[in-house]
Parts: sequence; C-alpha cells; structure tokens
Amino acid sequence: MKKKLVLIGNGMAGVWCIEQLLKLAPHKYEITVFGSEPHPNYNRILLSSVLAGDADMKDIVLNDWAWYEENQITLYTGQTVNKIDTNHKMVISDAGVSVPYDDLIIATGSLPFMLPLPGADKEGVIAFRDIKDCETMIQTAKKYKKAVVIGGGLLGLEAARGLLNLNMEVSVVHINKYLMERQLDETAARMLENELRQQGMKFLLDKSTDVITGKKRVTGLRFKDGSSVEADLVVMAVGIRPNVELAKEAGVEINRGIVVNDFLETNIPHVYSIGECAEHRGIAYGLVAPLYEQGNILAKKLAEVDAGEGYQGSVVSTKLKVSGVNVFSAGQFTDEPGTRSVRVQDDFAAVYKKVIIQNGKVIGSVLFGDTSDSSRIFAMIRSEEDVTGKEKEILLGSGGDSAKGGLDFVAGMSNDEIVCGCNGVSKGSIIAAIHEKGCTSVNEIKACTKASGSCGGCKPLVADLLTYTLGADGVKTVKEGICACTTHNRDEVVEAIECMHLTTSKEVMHVLEWNNPEGCSKCRPALNYYLGMVWPVEHEEECESRFVNERNHANIQHDGTYSVVPRIYGGVTTPQALKKIAEVAEKYDVPMVKITGGQRIDLLGIKKEDLTKVWADLDMPSGYAYGKSLRTVKTCVGSTFCRFGTQDSIKMGIEMEKRFERLGTPAKVKMAVSGCPRNCAESIIKDFGVVAIDGGWEIYVGGNGGVRVRAAELLCKVKTEEEVLEWNGAFLQYYRENAKFNERTAEWIELVGIQSVRDALESQEVRISLVERIEKTLSLTTDPWKEIIAKEKLSQTFQPLQDPGASITVDK
Repeated sequence: MKKKLVLIGNGMAGVWCIEQLLKLAPHKYEITVFGSEPHPNYNRILLSSVLAGDADMKDIVLNDWAWYEENQITLYTGQTVNKIDTNHKMVISDAGVSVPYDDLIIATGSLPFMLPLPGADKEGVIAFRDIKDCETMIQTAKKYKKAVVIGGGLLGLEAARGLLNLNMEVSVVHINKYLMERQLDETAARMLENELRQQGMKFLLDKSTDVITGKKRVTGLRFKDGSSVEADLVVMAVGIRPNVELAKEAGVEINRGIVVNDFLETNIPHVYSIGECAEHRGIAYGLVAPLYEQGNILAKKLAEVDAGEGYQGSVVSTKLKVSGVNVFSAGQFTDEPGTRSVRVQDDFAAVYKKVIIQNGKVIGSVLFGDTSDSSRIFAMIRSEEDVTGKEKEILLGSGGDSAKGGLDFVAGMSNDEIVCGCNGVSKGSIIAAIHEKGCTSVNEIKACTKASGSCGGCKPLVADLLTYTLGADGVKTVKEGICACTTHNRDEVVEAIECMHLTTSKEVMHVLEWNNPEGCSKCRPALNYYLGMVWPVEHEEECESRFVNERNHANIQHDGTYSVVPRIYGGVTTPQALKKIAEVAEKYDVPMVKITGGQRIDLLGIKKEDLTKVWADLDMPSGYAYGKSLRTVKTCVGSTFCRFGTQDSIKMGIEMEKRFERLGTPAKVKMAVSGCPRNCAESIIKDFGVVAIDGGWEIYVGGNGGVRVRAAELLCKVKTEEEVLEWNGAFLQYYRENAKFNERTAEWIELVGIQSVRDALESQEVRISLVERIEKTLSLTTDPWKEIIAKEKLSQTFQPLQDPGASITVDK
C-alpha cells in the first residue's frame, strides 16, 4: 500500500519538492495537493512579465494540468485548507473536502504585508502577489491613469514597470533614501534609479505615507512631511510575512515562521514545512534557490534516502533582471569596518561591480549592468576560497583566455551546485540532460530542465557547461531572433512582411508563429517600425507599441514633468517666434527655458495635463526631440555672414530639415551642415553631415557624438544643392530599409562598411528610386501636436450639452 502524502500549497517550493520525490521514489506515495488559486503551479517570479504584457498565464506555468495527471497526483485548485487535525492526521478544505495523510507538507508561502494606514481599505488599494492582482491592475489601467507603488524593492519596481507598460503614470514611494537597499549598495541603487527614470518612472524617496486619501475609491496619498501625490491605483509592495495561521491553529510551533529543523520537520511528527512559510535556524527565506535546496533535502527524507547532514541554511544570492537591467548581489555587499573592496564603475556603459573581501576571502558582492561574473563570484563566497594576492583578478581578470577561464570554472563546480537559481537546476541536472536526453543547445536544456528559463542570467554558464561536456563542435548553434518571442531575425521578419503582405503586428506574430502571441516590449516597437517602413500606406500606426516618450510626443523628465521642443529649422528663428515661446513659458510657469546642443529651444518642466495647451499656444511644429526620427539639422552661418564660408549652409540646412521632418527612422537621426571645412556645425559627428568646400559639398555619414564618439566617414562629393538633397534622401531611405530597429547609423555603418553603402548608392537610378519611396512615406506624415489639438477640438465640439448625470427640471 502506498503511503498518503498531502501538500498544502501549490506553489514553487512545495511542487519542486514533489518533483524531486517522484524522481527518487516514484511509487512510494499517493499524493494530494491543495492550492488556493485556480491555476496549476506557476512561476511567481515571472508575474511582472504577465503584468508588462510580455507573457500570459500559460507562459509562466511550471507544471501544467497534464503533469499532475501523468504523475497520478490529485489536485484541488481554488480550495484553501482551513483545518489540520494532527490527532487524526486529516486536512479539511474550505470546500468541505477531507483528505487523510501519513505525511504532511505545509508550504503555504507568504502573504503580502499591507501597511495599516488610514484608507488602506479603499477601492483601488491592492497588493502585488498573484495572478488576480495582475488582472486587477490590467483592468484598472483601462479606466484610470495615475498609479502609485508603495515600496522600492524588487517587487515594487517590477509592478511599476508593468504599470508603465500599461500606459499609466507611475510614481514609486520608498521609505529609504535609495532603492532596493536589501540587494544593492547606494551606488548601484542610484544607477538603477537613473535607468528607471529614463524609462518613465517617477520616484518619491525618503517618504513615509501618513494616509491614503479619497472617499470610496483612492484619490491619492498624503505623506508625513505634508506633501502629497495623486493616485487612482495604489499598489503595496512593502514586503511579505510567512503565512502561518493554519499551522499555528494546528499546534505547530511558530516563531516568525513555522519552526523546522535541518530535515524540515516541525515539532509535530510527520508534519513538515518548506518555503517562505518555514523558519530554519531563525531565518525565513524569501528567495527561490534556498527554497529549492530545502525541497531537495525534504524529498530525500521522505524517500528514505541519505540526506546527509540535512539542510544547513543557504548563502543568499540575488540575480535578477529589474525592468530589463541585470543586477546581482550576494552575502555582505556593504562596506563595513574590517572589510576591503575592489570596485569597477563605468557610468557611460552603466556597469558597476564590487566585491567585499575580509581576511582574504570574498564575503559579498554587488553587480549592476553586467552580471556575467556572478556565478564565479558566488562560488568563491560559498567555497570561502582564499583570494589573497588575487583580489583584483576577481573583477579585472588575469589577462588569460576568458573562454578557457569559463570552462575551467564549470569544470571545478560540484554536481550539486546550483546553476539556475530561479529554477533550482544544478550542474548535475544539466549534465544529465546533455547525456541522457541528447540536449545540444541552450534552448534544448531550457526545455528539459528550465535552466535559463526565467531571468536568463545563467545562460552564459549553461553555454559553458554545454561546451565543457560536448566540446565546441558538439554544441548546436541556435540563431537569435529579434527578441525572445521568435527565432526569426530582422531580415526574415521584413522579408515575410513584404512577401506575404502583412500589415499588422498581430498578423506577423500569427503567421511567423511567435512564442508569445502578444509580443513583448522589445519586438512590438520593432514590428511597428518595420511594417510602417514596408507598407507606409496600408499599415496603421500602432501607438500602443511606441515607447512612453513617443506615445506622449514629449520627453518625460525625472520629476514626471515633460519637455517640449518646437521645430526650429536649421537653428534659425524670428523675433515673433521667440516672443511666442516666451509668452508660453510665462503663461504655464515653465521653470526652465534652455538652448539645446542642436540649436533649438527646450521648455522644461511642463505638466502632462498642460501639454496640448502648450502645443496649441506655441502653434509651431513638433521638434520630435522624443522620437526615432529626424531630430535636428544643425547649421553654421556659412557664406551668409561668415568670412570663411564657401556655401550657404543655412539655406541648405533649412531645406534638409523641412524635407525630412517627421520621418520615422530605425533610431534617432541628427544632421548638420557646415559652411566650410572648419566644421563649426560639427558635421563630422552626425548621422548625415554636409561640409561645404570650394565648388561643392562633401557628404559624411555614420558619425556619433554621444557616449561612444565616432567620426563620420566620407560618402561622396557633389557639386550642387540638388545633389545633396538627392543623396540625403537616398541614404536615409537605404538606412531605413536595411538597418535593425534601434540601430544608429554609426553602428550600422560599422557593421556593413562604408564601401557597401557607396556601392549601393552609386547608381543615380537607384538613388532616384529610393528618393521616390521616402517621398511617398513623407507625404503620409502629419504633425502629431497639431493632430492631437484637432482631435481635442473635435471632441469638445460634439460634447453633450446636458450632463447625463444631472437632473432635468421641466417648467410646466
């Protein structure tokens, strides 16, 4: 007769334990599982992907319905166990289902901590813990626009990222002076804050909430310092607490969590506990890897195989992708007396690395931006390796072969060492998948073991294991698609759009069999661009696929206000236009008016609700300072005034800007015209630069003056202004049709080589054809500011005269 095993909690920790038990003793137990949610076991780590629209429920399921059936597991979903009778060894659910047990695992997880604030019970105040919370936020975003997330930890930031993707204005309130203080030091946290501000998040740091305001529904928060913020939705993500009430009522010993020993036993015989609800040696773990380690030990205990010394606790590490940014921390990552550290910081590349060393051993680390060294550093922390005399090599390397170093590292790992912390996959499991299941690629290992299937941070380590096991020739190379949703690259996607006349993103995703039918934040904007480039007439702009600045037609600033940059052709304006800009700045209390590096005027600090009114009062075209399009054409005064000028650079620049304004491009495009080789307009560091010479013009392309400075390369020399415009249009269209989305001309030219562009544009017939195509696209563009103003005027014209909610009195 099989023994009866009941698992209370259908989450990641409990079901992982069952998986390991089935491997060790597949016929020992008759297993019953209770889960409060109406879903099979899913990856809670990926809830933020569901909220962001990058995945749906089926994408994050770890064990589908068929898995339970195949393993003869009785699963009760949507039922919460509300009583454990330890005397009669019986559990009873809120639906009245009673199930006896021989062994019982309590894996009830944790509950979100809700701050006991006045107003916390109002409509629109929720936690972020499960699928239902995601659904609530998605529905709320359809009706409301202002969200506040309380909590600047990982969960809060992931909630904020998802709400941004739902086109809500998001403010993150955090009681500390910097974000994620439990995982990052202040330097890494500030770098993260800067990245997230650029994505559109606002931050209210060092703030303590006093009350949640509103009548029936939340309308905002008021802080203890007297300041306030508006909100239609408040998401509390301030922490979790072990879910212990059920165990407590059953007489199980409770401290902060359910107290367990090294074999995960409670004080009551045959009752065990693992996961976030359990407390081992005074610690309740909230990360996945320790919970899987607990599950491994308990599975051995239940299977009656040698579990060694049992669970000895975990050295905690966190390897995450926060809103697209890789971060890692482990052990003690802050500087304390008696410690020394090695740091590498590159603000331009947004990379920061630090290891903390004490008594010759690495005791902690924090990595930001580049986490490729995380597994190696974490192994040093766990093994307590002596690094005396080699401290700098930890981050800077020894100058040897890095590929060989990666193979040496995986060779030295023990088989039970965890490679994928998100899914608890060990080196031994991956090696077994390679030998026993014939896996020859990272994707195949992901399908077999789930390694690299969540955050993807362990992908390089999995690849090293493949090479170490099979040799370089035995590893199957799998091409990378434009994103994780597909294996199709840019050229294949564009070819399919052209050949099959696909005109919407949905069509592309369906026909090319996207893994995620809704796409993700990486592929949706790319598809929107490719479709518009190939079919400018048939394709209807998909505004929801644009980035936040492009959706709002203005650049969001770190305080949540916006900047407005009107078009000033060639950097030349008039007294009348300057007066208008000044009057608007005064009328709307614009806190700063700044001359930009592109010879335009930037109005900074404009409230979102004032944008349309500002555009209307300016009555000037959009400068597209927010878009992947032509930004500016910078000019010098040229022969108009300058004694060195050889050509009329102002006239040339204005003609170029008027001709190509509003043009959508793979990435932003900056142009310039210099009136002589002195190059005062900086034409040599622009995407398209024109330099006047005696008797003609030189045309340069592929320059960049940003973080990675690149001098433009000479494309050709021409004699007339008409030829400049012809080459300008031909080059821009050739770039539009051949570059990847989000690829600047500098990167593209480096990749394809300047000679290939010269060869492609050598024929005038080809150039004319390209110009015709770009002119067709330009003929379909409209100024977005004027379009929005016209729509608002139209909606006001057709507003009902009588408020439908007002009472009507008829005079008899």
